[in-house]
Amino acid sequence: MVMVKATAATYEWLHQEFTDGVGDTWLCVCFVQDVPPDEALRRIGVVAGSPLEGFGVAAYRARGGTALVEYGWGAIVHDRAGLLSEGSAAAAVCVTIKGAHFTFHKNGDLLTTFSLYSYRYREGAEPDRLEADVTDLGLHIRGDEPGFADNPAAAALALAERATGVRFSPAAYRRTALAGSTEHLHPYV
Repeated sequence: MVMVKATAATYEWLHQEFTDGVGDTWLCVCFVQDVPPDEALRRIGVVAGSPLEGFGVAAYRARGGTALVEYGWGAIVHDRAGLLSEGSAAAAVCVTIKGAHFTFHKNGDLLTTFSLYSYRYREGAEPDRLEADVTDLGLHIRGDEPGFADNPAAAALALAERATGVRFSPAAYRRTALAGSTEHLHPYV
C-alpha cells in the first residue's frame, strides 16, 4: 500500500475549525507518535477529567499516536513538546495573532523549531532535518521571495504529520477525547 503524504489540504478542516469569522486563528496542536492519550496528558501535567472551566487540552486517539488540541492561549502543548517526545517524537504547531510556530522534538531533544513566517531562522540540533518536506509544503520562503506561504497553519499541520507519522482525521476529532484543565499550569497561574 502506498502512503499519500499529507498536504495543506489534508488539514484545512482543522485550520478552519480554529479560525474565527474575521480570519484570526487560535490553534495549538501537538502530534505525539505512539503515545496513548492518557499518557500524553500525564506527561504535560494535565489530569484527565479535571473540569474545563476555560483552558484545557483534549487528547484524541489518532492513527499512529495522539493528537493534543489545546483550548486557550497558553501554548502548553507547544511549549511541552519535549516532554511529550520522551521515547517518541512530537511535533507542535501553534498559530495565534501573536505568532505562528512549528517545533519538532525526538526523545526529548529539540531537532528543529521555526516561525512559519521565517523558516530561514530555524534552530535546533538538526534544523534542516525536515527541509525537503518544508519546501514541498510551501513553507520554505527564501528572503528574496515576496510574501508568505499560502496557508502556513494547514501546511504546518501536514508537516507535523509527516514528521511524526500521526494522522489526525476529522473522524478522530469527532470522537470523544480525554480532556483536562490547564489552568494550574504556566502561564495561567
